[in-house]
Parts: sequence; structure tokens; C-alpha cells
Amino acid sequence: MSDNTMSDNAPTTLNDMIELLTEAQTDYGKFYGDGNKAAGTRVRKVMQQIKTAAHDVRVHVQSTKNGQ
Repeated sequence: MSDNTMSDNAPTTLNDMIELLTEAQTDYGKFYGDGNKAAGTRVRKVMQQIKTAAHDVRVHVQSTKNGQ
């Protein structure tokens, strides 16, 4: 197991969140640089996905910690 991934029963990996952020970089630039409102919507959607994934990771870590 590498440093930035969790066990197979984890709801997501840190790499998944990093990939989502990387995908959002282009739209982030389009929104703030060019004022593209559709790009802003896409950024908000990705941020919500990351928030959900982070919550899942947090819950998994807590339950794993308490189970040991």
C-alpha cells in the first residue's frame, strides 16, 4: 500500500481527489480568468464531489480507528 492510498475497503483514495482537483484546474482558470460562468458551475460540481469523497474518507478513517 502506498502512502497516499488506503486499503481496498476504503470508500475512495486520495489519488481520486487529486485527480478531481487536477481536472478542475482548467475550468478554474476559465472561470476566474475569462469569466466563463459554465466553467464556474463545473468547478462547483467538482468541489462538491471532493467534499463528499473527503467526508467518506473521514468516516472510514474514524470507523477503522475505532474498530482497532
